[in-house]
Amino acid sequence: MFSEQDELFRRGVDEFNAGRFFEAHEVWEELWRGMRGPERLFVQGLIQTAAGLYHLCCDNGRGARSQLDKALDKLGQFLPAYHGINTLHLVEAVRSCRQDADLSGGGRRRALMPSIELL
Repeated sequence: MFSEQDELFRRGVDEFNAGRFFEAHEVWEELWRGMRGPERLFVQGLIQTAAGLYHLCCDNGRGARSQLDKALDKLGQFLPAYHGINTLHLVEAVRSCRQDADLSGGGRRRALMPSIELL
């Protein structure tokens, strides 16, 4: 799917799994710009996930809720797996983080930050 851009995709996954959500967002956005079709929508969902988690880490509940809701809408179209990613696992973890966005502001977080499981 990403033949020429596999390195960007993997670099984004590595940044995401290291908890560097802003950096993952930036890498995937570079990838996303040149894409078309369903792959573009999928990568946009990853970008919004990273942005939402970045907002959550910064105690910006409103920004986190907005981005995570958009991400869940998009990633939910690619269940249970897509492009070697266990999307079911990712969506479940993002839903938990989305619930935490309702609690943010006081630094309270129940959910662990999600990671991307490659199949």
